[in-house]
Amino acid sequence: MIDLKDFEFSELENFLKEQGEPKFRAGQIFEWLSKGVESFDEMTNISKATREKLSKVSFVSTLKIREKYVSKLDKTTKYLFELPDGNCIESVVMYYNHGISICISSQVGCRMGCGFCASTIGGLYRSLTAGEILNQVIFAQKDIGERISNIVMMGIGEPLDNFENVIKFLHNVNHEKGLNIGYRHISLSTCGLVPKIYDLAKENMPITLSVSLHAPNNEIRNSIMPVNKKYPVEELIKACKDYIKTTTRRISFEYSLISGVNDSEKDAEELARLLKGMLCHVNLIPVNKIEEREYHKGNKKEIRAFCDKLNSLGINATVRRELGSDIQASCGQLRKKLL
Repeated sequence: MIDLKDFEFSELENFLKEQGEPKFRAGQIFEWLSKGVESFDEMTNISKATREKLSKVSFVSTLKIREKYVSKLDKTTKYLFELPDGNCIESVVMYYNHGISICISSQVGCRMGCGFCASTIGGLYRSLTAGEILNQVIFAQKDIGERISNIVMMGIGEPLDNFENVIKFLHNVNHEKGLNIGYRHISLSTCGLVPKIYDLAKENMPITLSVSLHAPNNEIRNSIMPVNKKYPVEELIKACKDYIKTTTRRISFEYSLISGVNDSEKDAEELARLLKGMLCHVNLIPVNKIEEREYHKGNKKEIRAFCDKLNSLGINATVRRELGSDIQASCGQLRKKLL
């Protein structure tokens, strides 16, 4: 059986043609899927005969809200979504003045092994399908009853480790007959899979690439991010410069400030030299507490000093606002759950 949400629009057209359906049927079904229908019976402008025919060869996937947590601090909402196979992932809805954003997952678990991230504890179980990625946006939006206008692919998993399904998802969530969320309102985070950064640049989608850098040199990055041993800082920065040149898009470098590890004045100076002249922004993230790790963040004065140092050296840097800390929904705190 085929999940219709795993098709891109052109693939859905071809599939329906094989079933003897007219081309316009794809637009009707695509719209219904994006509204969060949970069965063919809800597609009221499609004949019963067609619905019955399609139900024999395909299905409409759903996500079940297993648990839901709402922050008392800032309305941030964390969902524990149950997948059709019983595994669970987490997604987070965040409220800003400019609109509502959702942080979504791309895998059940993660094999990248970053030392400051809960998502990678226990490794990778499997990648999500394009439809499962899309369903996080659809069913969160359905639950809150408001339009989600921004997407950040910074939840559980490494998006570029699930490249084909992520690209399909991006095409579908952007489609005018679907959720129609503009590429410029989508950010994708990677820990630095260099070959895939080059591949993403070729896709020519004006999304924002967020690169989890977290260190100014190989010595520190090797100690907290195993991926750096395969793709060292020099190769990563080269790929980022190529991405900027190819897409003309600014890159956002994510940098988790870990007290005593990567947050000294010397680290700030080295980071500034590394990024000098690049079209980029540094997003500083005071590292969030994970019970299995001993990393902790510095005080507000130390965090501000690091940020001020970067800005004084010509690097555009800001400190990320912390959301959902009381419900374990902040950066690095999302986890897979196996039932």
